[in-house]
Parts: sequence; structure tokens; C-alpha cells
Amino acid sequence: MITTFKKILCPIDYSECSAKALRYAAGLALKDSSKLYLMHVIDKRIYEYEEPMYEALPRPDEARLKEKLTESIPKEIRSDINVETIVTAGIPANEIINAAREKEVDVIVMGTHGRTGIAHAVMGSVAENVVRKAPCPVLTVRHP
Repeated sequence: MITTFKKILCPIDYSECSAKALRYAAGLALKDSSKLYLMHVIDKRIYEYEEPMYEALPRPDEARLKEKLTESIPKEIRSDINVETIVTAGIPANEIINAAREKEVDVIVMGTHGRTGIAHAVMGSVAENVVRKAPCPVLTVRHP
């Protein structure tokens, strides 16, 4: 049995790891003529933290983030892929899982790079949480 994916969700955080995952997602989308959802989650915890350092952070421009998502697809294949961009604010793992359910995607393709130390113990890895709770298969892509 050959598996084809009609709807692919690829969360992007603009790291090298997510750029590599996007290459996989775009390849799958081209191969299967799939719809590719590119998603960026603005981590609301950063903007709700009440410390002077965080209060000075400018709120991201959602329209510009959507443009940036579209621009992350290489120009030479941009017109060959059906892309929809999603920008939302929340807790990244939860928002990714919610989008996967809402859009009824067949697979999530995302980068993974482990957090270490206290940050991992307190917040956990986004990829780890998505793998555990996603309603569909998750392809995680490591950056060497």
C-alpha cells in the first residue's frame, strides 16, 4: 500500500531545523499534489510575561508573518504548490495540534531540536508534545 498525503501541515519557527522540515514537506506536497499548510505560532507566553524586558518586545505583525511564510517556499516551485498560511498566537504545541484537527491533515512535518536543562523540564519540547498528542502521523526532521 502506498500512502499519499492530501493535506500536510508544516509548522515554521524560522530555525534551520524548520527550514529543513519545509524542504521535506514541499517535496511531499509536490509528489502528491497536496495542499501544504505553513503555520507559525506566536508564543503568547512571551507577551504575557510581566517583566520589563518582555513588555518592550514589539508584537509581531501577522500579515508580514504570513508573507514571510509564503516567501519561505523556493520561488521556482511556489506556483506548483497549493499553499495556505496560518499565523496564530498561543502555546505552540497546542496550536499545531488544533490546526491539524481543524484542517484534517494527513501528516505534520516539523523540525525538532531538543531543549536541554530546566527549559525542557518546565516547558517540554514542542515536537515531543506534538508527536504525543497529534491526531495524525508526525514526521520530525533533525538538523545534524
